[in-house]
Amino acid sequence: MTDDILVADGLTKHFPLMAGFPFKRRIGAVQAVDGIDLAVRSGESFGLVGESGCGKSTTGRLLTRLLEPTAGRIRYRGEDITHAGRKELAPIRSEIQMIFQDPYASLNPRQTVGRIVAGPMEINGIAPRGGREARVRELLEVVGLNPEHYNRFPHEFSGGQRQRIGIARALALEPKVIVADEPVSALDVSIQAQVVNLLRTLQGELGIAFVFIAHDLAVVRHFSQRVAVMYLGKIVEVGGRDDIYRHPRHPYTHALLSAVPEPLDAADTSPEGTVRERIRLAGDVPSPVSPPSGCRFRTRCWKAADRCATEEPPLVRAAGSAEGHLSACHFPEPPTVARDTEVVLDPALRP
Repeated sequence: MTDDILVADGLTKHFPLMAGFPFKRRIGAVQAVDGIDLAVRSGESFGLVGESGCGKSTTGRLLTRLLEPTAGRIRYRGEDITHAGRKELAPIRSEIQMIFQDPYASLNPRQTVGRIVAGPMEINGIAPRGGREARVRELLEVVGLNPEHYNRFPHEFSGGQRQRIGIARALALEPKVIVADEPVSALDVSIQAQVVNLLRTLQGELGIAFVFIAHDLAVVRHFSQRVAVMYLGKIVEVGGRDDIYRHPRHPYTHALLSAVPEPLDAADTSPEGTVRERIRLAGDVPSPVSPPSGCRFRTRCWKAADRCATEEPPLVRAAGSAEGHLSACHFPEPPTVARDTEVVLDPALRP
């Protein structure tokens, strides 16, 4: 796509496991991310979902070049930034920002809010018209905080307010892409609603492309236009929001959606009037140190066959899928079986 702003090709990150004293012998590697392909378009919100430990956060840190890839390539606006040096990355970092998961650990407790939000401008030598303090106060107001909080310290704020400070910091350099790593997972539901709706408003008004990392299916459906599903370091399905949620083709996606709570007044039936039965996956998630051969989901999949153990399924469009709806499965779920899954959304999150 010509409008792709951030692209990953075969992106891989393996963390070495060392043994012996003083840890000189490599005995293996944690395959956190293993050869994924994704493309984020300008101005869109791209959701990345999956179980804890599947590699979502590592992917986000790779895309922002906070981690050095083991293999693969990252392109920003067509430019290869995979192994770009510090000087080459300096102008790019101002355009790709990150909102961190923990609003308590991501803010320096020794600095005031004004210093925290102005930090990116100081590092990049940016002097906004009217001065940095005026710009910081403007950003605080944009994210719903009182500009008079400029001289307060992080411990004086609630979790939701702290996350808003993190968002203001990410906006300080007027980025084109923001990677939001579980930005609401540590917050209460009512505060989640406020933060998610704030991000939606900013995304619409400023045209920022978001990579929205989360495990809450309802929040991802509410915020994202396209969604990718990860399992054990691999992307197993990607497509438009409605395609993924209404017509999942990969068994893992199907299982995830079957576990979504239903409204109390329709707890026993699906929208088509048939009983909705939860798919219970057998066993535990395999270790990323020694993932299964072939399809990584096969050890928990009810459709697994001999082929799944010997041949890794490519991420391709299955017969009957919409354009751009890809899944990595030798035996994808038939579209006639897929149903219009109702994802329960907290009332405060609804537009």
